[in-house]
Amino acid sequence: MRESEGISVIDFSASLNPRPPRLDPVLDQRDLEYYPDDGYTVLKETIGRLFHRRVDEIAVGNGSIELIRVFCSCVLSPGDRVRIPAPTFGEYEYSARLAGAVPADGTRDPAVTFLCNPNNPTGVLLPSTDVEAMLSPVADAGGMLFLDEAFIELSDPGQSMVGHRDPSLFILRSLTKSFSIPGIRFGYGFGDPDLVARIEATRPPWSVNAYAEHYALLAFAHYHELEESRRYIEAEREWLYSRLADLPVRVTPSRANFILIELATDAAPVCEDLQRHGVLVRDCHSFGLPRSIRFAIRTREENELLIGALSECLP
Repeated sequence: MRESEGISVIDFSASLNPRPPRLDPVLDQRDLEYYPDDGYTVLKETIGRLFHRRVDEIAVGNGSIELIRVFCSCVLSPGDRVRIPAPTFGEYEYSARLAGAVPADGTRDPAVTFLCNPNNPTGVLLPSTDVEAMLSPVADAGGMLFLDEAFIELSDPGQSMVGHRDPSLFILRSLTKSFSIPGIRFGYGFGDPDLVARIEATRPPWSVNAYAEHYALLAFAHYHELEESRRYIEAEREWLYSRLADLPVRVTPSRANFILIELATDAAPVCEDLQRHGVLVRDCHSFGLPRSIRFAIRTREENELLIGALSECLP
């Protein structure tokens, strides 16, 4: 729940895990009296054991956004081209442009191809075989594939590329969505040791604070409990599909913890009306989808309220 314009609203706009593992972080005050280990050795060793990757293949940062920005500053140069399939997360293009790159125009191979899997905002999940097929020509052309798997832990981890080692591949992950902790700001990624060394040298020192590191270590200790979250999300997604079938919307089949629907009219007035009914959803104008709404899959009680509000607000 959150407050907006003086009324209580349920936030369906942030695609967070509705049933995250229960954690009880307790950080000793004395741990805050020292700078974190800027190499984050213990944290990286923990991640490495979980995902069977070496410490020198792991980068960490203050949320996934920092890693996107730092990756782009390390890999891209002014005038470089990037390929970004649309619709998708706008931060890829923004970070690429900050580094001086521009979207590919088809005249030459891009320096970096960005892929979000499952994709935001559609929820479409590509099988790992398709991602491998996409990586091959990228690597042959001397480019890189930036693979954002921020939502895969709540979708199908079996389709992850985290076990795939290739100098042309960088994989981004985040605890934000899976553990429902956007306030922690912790992201991590996997790549070739040379690239990881450049990313680690470029990011600001101590960008992962002591509390975020402590929470991340605790979350990884409970990582296996996300299986229960995935089962819950899948069941609620199917329930929402059954209710959305009765409404005048077009549903994009999703494998993620959110659903994209297309309306018959512009989405902005409907989003405003939904907020007045206590429901906050994502207006997808920023994705280039002016008639679409994206909403998270939440608890059954909350999902029922969403369907009720949509029934009243849709034209």
